[in-house]
Amino acid sequence: MTAIRGAAAITGAASGIGRALAIELCRRGCDLALADRDEAGLKALAVEIGRDRKVSVHRVDVAEPAEIAQFAEEAIAAHPALNILVNNAGVALLGSFEEIDQAQMEWLFNINFWGLVHGTRAFLPHLKTRDAAHIVNVSSIFGIIAPPGQTAYAAAKFAVRGFSESLRHELSVAGSPVKLSVVHPGGIATNIARNSRTGVGVTDNARRAQSIERFEAAARTTPKDAALRIIAGIERNEPRILIGNDARFMDILQRFRPGTYWKPLQRRLEKMAQGK
Repeated sequence: MTAIRGAAAITGAASGIGRALAIELCRRGCDLALADRDEAGLKALAVEIGRDRKVSVHRVDVAEPAEIAQFAEEAIAAHPALNILVNNAGVALLGSFEEIDQAQMEWLFNINFWGLVHGTRAFLPHLKTRDAAHIVNVSSIFGIIAPPGQTAYAAAKFAVRGFSESLRHELSVAGSPVKLSVVHPGGIATNIARNSRTGVGVTDNARRAQSIERFEAAARTTPKDAALRIIAGIERNEPRILIGNDARFMDILQRFRPGTYWKPLQRRLEKMAQGK
């Protein structure tokens, strides 16, 4: 089991799951290195939680490998006992494959996948020096099922899952003190849909509003509940952390109907969006 102690580095910490994790880890005695592009949001969070623990803030664009490397260097210098890394930063993109261009797909991958890979590479040498350490890589339920309109996002989140599972096996075979969990949240009540970009080929503005409305109707898990579930998963060294009844249902459905899950799932999602 991994003890919640020492210090944690969290990307995407200014809002959503990252912010909630920072608050809950702080309550459990963790010092924190918080990273995000939203520097004002980081500073406000640090003021809120930094009275009892040491908290450092770092403006980081995870799409830039040099900024991630600098973040790791500064975080480890500020928190030598750092033993938890949470690769949480992520973005969303609305549109089918033919409605998004290559530049948009690469933008999403640079954040959702390569940012996580670069973060893992930057922190892993230090984590291996700790008696016990943990990496938390945030994928999505869309790293287990792949709905239409999510080609870029699902591809990146499936890649996070594959990278994380393979790396976990490598660490285990090597007898490393570093454990790894990959997180698959269902609908979490965050601003990810409102902050999403729209594909260059999307011409119907009503689709964006409808997409946000449906997401927010179906996103029933709070960031705090998601954070508590992740912390429990860290403590139990769970390899896969599913968050929300919706994620658990989708995971089971695709196991029984791996090639034909979409039609029954679509009907279920439409009912959820209608509050049924």
